[in-house]
Amino acid sequence: MSTEFSHPVILSHVPSGGRGLRLEASEAERAALAERLGLLSLQSLSAELQMDPGPQGVVKVTGRLRAALEQACGITLVPVRQEVDVPLAWRLLPEGMEPSDGEDDPDDLESERGVVDLGEALAQELSLVLDPYPRAPGAEMPELGDDAPHGPFAALLKLKRPE
Repeated sequence: MSTEFSHPVILSHVPSGGRGLRLEASEAERAALAERLGLLSLQSLSAELQMDPGPQGVVKVTGRLRAALEQACGITLVPVRQEVDVPLAWRLLPEGMEPSDGEDDPDDLESERGVVDLGEALAQELSLVLDPYPRAPGAEMPELGDDAPHGPFAALLKLKRPE
């Protein structure tokens, strides 16, 4: 499966002293991710990562995810700008290793044949931090009158007894 922002990392190629990595999505990658995530636009997406090998072939990853994007307001549909700046903490697990259950532990990313796609992991992390109900400043839900019929048959009721 090809992803919009693919950056595979081979766990065994991470040097013993660790490695820094900067990932930045291209314009085409951002456009494809925006479509996948239902965004109006994704102006930027980048991550600064530090990878350090640990015991038993585990690679620890720390860093930050940064993005600038626009979503449609859930009420007015006008663009709502959002800035994302979140810390990242992952453990890249060699194939066959079971993820840990600890709540305070970093997220475990399982490898497939010793490879983890950090670009896809970043895309999924971004999807988790998006505001599920973006709201433009001043946008408010319209109030429905208590006596007004609502539901799927309200329009049919008006045809029967015009007000």
